Amino acid sequence: MKQRDDHRLVYSSEQGRVCPACGRPKPKCSCGQPRRVDRGDGVVRVRREKKGRRGKTVTTISGVPLPSEELLQLASELKRRCGTGGSAKNGVIEIQGDHCDALAIELTGRGYTVKRAGG
Repeated sequence: MKQRDDHRLVYSSEQGRVCPACGRPKPKCSCGQPRRVDRGDGVVRVRREKKGRRGKTVTTISGVPLPSEELLQLASELKRRCGTGGSAKNGVIEIQGDHCDALAIELTGRGYTVKRAGG
């Protein structure tokens, strides 16, 4: 007999109450809670990368302790400052081109502790 993949747990005394939205046990549910920002070690790392990008240079900024909405806004301001494109994915800001020096100065001016990483 085939088992159905779309089955849902109806009752179990093992987990206790289950959240109807995400299906996780209530103590582990994070549906209604705001997401916490990973503070890391407090150092913003600016790095130049070419590997895996078909030879194109990209400046990456990681370790910025901001929620995703504010990170997108910071990425937009930094792209405008450098006059180039880029994106913000998974907590990392990517700016097209080699702008390590300008970005390090800009982030230091905004009050972040900046470290230039090799790349």
